[in-house]
Amino acid sequence: MNNFSKVSVVIPTYNRAKIILETLSCAVNQTYKNTEIIVVDNKSTDNSFEIIKEFAMSYQNIRVYQNEKNVGPVRNWRKCLDYATGEYAKILWSDDLIAPDFIEKTLPYLEDHEDVGFVFTGTEIFNDNTGQRENAYFIGETGFYDTGKYIESSLLGKPLPVPVSPGNALFRKKDLEKNLMLDIPNKIGRDFAMHAIGNDALIYLLTAKDYPKFAFVNETLASFRAHNASITISSDSIQLNVLYHIAKAYFVENYVEDIKLTEKFNARLLSICIKNMFAGKYCGVTSVKEFYLKNKNASIDGVYFLLLLIEKVAKGLQ
Repeated sequence: MNNFSKVSVVIPTYNRAKIILETLSCAVNQTYKNTEIIVVDNKSTDNSFEIIKEFAMSYQNIRVYQNEKNVGPVRNWRKCLDYATGEYAKILWSDDLIAPDFIEKTLPYLEDHEDVGFVFTGTEIFNDNTGQRENAYFIGETGFYDTGKYIESSLLGKPLPVPVSPGNALFRKKDLEKNLMLDIPNKIGRDFAMHAIGNDALIYLLTAKDYPKFAFVNETLASFRAHNASITISSDSIQLNVLYHIAKAYFVENYVEDIKLTEKFNARLLSICIKNMFAGKYCGVTSVKEFYLKNKNASIDGVYFLLLLIEKVAKGLQ
């Protein structure tokens, strides 16, 4: 492959002193060489910044920055993109890893195909403490897929097990800049810029709506670390589910014209409300309408809702 196009590997970080060297190492050891690594430390209270600066002294393609104050996670993602100069960008969370040939094997799907919005790869989720490892986001053979299928799968959780985190994907930088929303309008007063839950899913969805295709590489080229300090693991699972669905409801309300898909999505929202009712945790929403800001269509697909209930009961009996 010709190393003509520059790829920015952007690493937002906060208090990762124990693991940041592993992440930095996988970024600098890419087989594709026309890369820049942008690291923005969000005013860590440990010695992460000192570790990063010392590591960067050995590499000409690393640029390191630190915010004057902690600006919250999503604004720090934006800072990384502000400093990046590549045509393509890879968000590498500071607790995750990518294989040495990640960029080499994903870039051609964007560089050679203008109708492809993003490319993601199979992923391993690993836990350093327990040693547990599992594969995720394997959707089929390597190749091109209809973005309509991504949107449907993201909203309904099927038929494809698609990711919500862009940590295993490559995008054009212009699309990341356009589709990274600092905040998501909502009725319940949540600050999504600080939660950093749902903003990531919208990067995929908002990009998908602008392209007919996405690509998938059927190899384990990304690794997500499961640990107590990660945003996903440290967040209450009920709150996590609600916030992600508020973000997706924003997308449905503004961009989905398919009434049947909307009503199936609403059935999922209703099932969340019922589940939360039994758990005694509402996270600010008690009805389908409260997931939406303007609430154009809160009707549900009754048959699909019954199928969801049957599915949940079956899982509970296992």
